[in-house]
Amino acid sequence: MRKWGPLTAVCLGTFMLLLDVTIVIVALPDMAGALDASLSDLQWVIDGYALALAALLLGIGAAADRLGRRRVHVVGVALFAAASLACGLASSPGLLVAARAVQGVGAAAMFATTLPLLASVYQGKDRSVALGLWGAVAGGAAAIGPVLGGLLAEGPGWRWIFFVNLPVSVVAIWLTLRTVPESHGARDRRTDWAGTAAFAVFAGAATYAVVRAGSAGWASGQTLATFAIAALALVCFVVVELRVAHPLLDLSLFRTSAFTGVMAGALAFNTAAFGVLPYTSIWLQTVLGLSPVQGGLAVLPLAATSFVVAAAGGRLLHGVQPRLTIGIGLALIGAGTLAQAVLGADSSWPALIPGLALAGIGTGLVSPAIAGAALAAVPPERAGMAGGAVNTFRQLGYAFGVAVLGTVLTSRMAESLGDARSHALAGGGAAGLRAAGMPEHALRTAFASGLNTAAVVAGAVGLVAGVAVLLLVKGERKAPDAPEAAGSGAVPEAVRAG
Repeated sequence: MRKWGPLTAVCLGTFMLLLDVTIVIVALPDMAGALDASLSDLQWVIDGYALALAALLLGIGAAADRLGRRRVHVVGVALFAAASLACGLASSPGLLVAARAVQGVGAAAMFATTLPLLASVYQGKDRSVALGLWGAVAGGAAAIGPVLGGLLAEGPGWRWIFFVNLPVSVVAIWLTLRTVPESHGARDRRTDWAGTAAFAVFAGAATYAVVRAGSAGWASGQTLATFAIAALALVCFVVVELRVAHPLLDLSLFRTSAFTGVMAGALAFNTAAFGVLPYTSIWLQTVLGLSPVQGGLAVLPLAATSFVVAAAGGRLLHGVQPRLTIGIGLALIGAGTLAQAVLGADSSWPALIPGLALAGIGTGLVSPAIAGAALAAVPPERAGMAGGAVNTFRQLGYAFGVAVLGTVLTSRMAESLGDARSHALAGGGAAGLRAAGMPEHALRTAFASGLNTAAVVAGAVGLVAGVAVLLLVKGERKAPDAPEAAGSGAVPEAVRAG
């Protein structure tokens, strides 16, 4: 307990926060039916969590250095648990989305402090073992999410995908308080809350504008006004970061093509690999009639191949330039997502397997390499900031991807059906359209067409990002070797946000 208790405590928190990214996907149709939720509601169930996590990750990480990492981590787990309870009890889409956003705040506090806590407890070989096991848990959470979500949704009900977090959170808090010592970083650095707020407004407004465009149109006054707010918030963020003494993100890092390329790759990564999955799950269950468990198993090839490749790649690809691993990996993700755009009215789930498996191979290449590439692209003293930035861009890419691809899907469906009720179909309302006399073949054709179009857009993002990384990320310096670094102060800085 004394030796491995801290690792167990931290891994429990990591498992929960990453599991909740994917476990929700297969439960979306059941949520839609129970809460009478539209497609935009379902988009926000996913994006509310991802946006809060992305927007607050860097800011909370810096605050934890001053306030105490264990303290912030425990508060994050408690907040995550309380929000999970609220999610499970939600009686409307609005309450569920609000609770998911609070969940994201708790997840940001947990994620920002996870690796610094491990680095402060373990040294030498033990640190290497701890970080390796933590990485395996992180990968396993993504892999098991769809299947576990299907089992819970089909068994006790979709609300239990949130309730299951409560006992795990209690154990995690108890273990953390009992086994993890408190640690601090640079306590004289002020937290850039102004930059954090500006970035949060930008991310939220931009995502809302894209989601709103799916129903109101890209040229509507509300859509344009929200885009204007997002643009203004982005300008404010840039101004703040250029003037503040301790910026949330040092914008001068973008002067190097390597850092710019890695951030572009991180932003595109989650969009291309995972942005279509929520709508694939809706198609599998709403249109094809699969159960939640069957729907989770249908998308398992992506997570399973990703887990296997990531586990083997660390040994087999040692010494290969990160730009090659990431660039080729993104290209494989793009090709795999494009290979999923083969659906027709008579298609079934096996049509997705080759594309999902190919995208999983690419994901297994990119995921372990992209954080190291970010560290290698910046001076050692900026390693912590780079590590936090790459995770922020990944979560932001997921949120933007879900929003953009959902709008693409519904727009294409509306063109195919010629009926605004396509939004209800995407949100789980296929039964209502069938009852209204919409021919089954027309429904299947429309959804397949929308899903194909979304997959083409996501695949193109992956391919373009792969080329950009290959062209921009050159001449990397060696990344800081966190497991072997000397001293306790530098290591947490290098791994502050993973």
